[in-house]
Amino acid sequence: MSSGTSIKDDFQHADAVPAWQLFALAGLVGATFVVFMSRGQSPAAIILLSATVFAAAAVGIAALRMLTPFVTESFASRGPLGRMLAGRTRAALEREKALTLRSIKELEFDRAMGKVSDADFAEMAARLRLKAAGLIQRLDAGASYLDQIDRELERRRHASAPAAPAPGTCGGCGTANDADARFCKQCGTSLVHA
Repeated sequence: MSSGTSIKDDFQHADAVPAWQLFALAGLVGATFVVFMSRGQSPAAIILLSATVFAAAAVGIAALRMLTPFVTESFASRGPLGRMLAGRTRAALEREKALTLRSIKELEFDRAMGKVSDADFAEMAARLRLKAAGLIQRLDAGASYLDQIDRELERRRHASAPAAPAPGTCGGCGTANDADARFCKQCGTSLVHA
């Protein structure tokens, strides 16, 4: 997936109002309602009631963020700040890529000014270019964190396949015997296979 495609995808979803904003709006409306309805009360009581309404809105936002990945696949790969890539938002990866590229330019400028030796420049530039290439690959791949988890689970499932018993291990009771033993020292089962 190229970065142009994902930007276009983000703009298509920009029209929808995120649900957390609705909870925040409900908290503001509720706090305003509490202030108007509690005329004649002490300021401490009004502040306490308003804080309770805001706390309820915060609990609603937290519950929404916790439960939406269980309900839909599309919300599982999107965070509040944009599409999630490899466990981080696309915006965070873009920001880190820009900072890394800027660091490379500053390093080249420092070398041109004579502040950095050639050996230090080669080492630091190689490390920064490797980091930038990795960030660009992650942005272009667009693999979500859930895809990585699925791949890791599949790899572990294949790795945990039962292995053949070691030579000298009894098939009946599982006791480890000497490699040249003909019978199990625990149960007496023949270890010689036809």
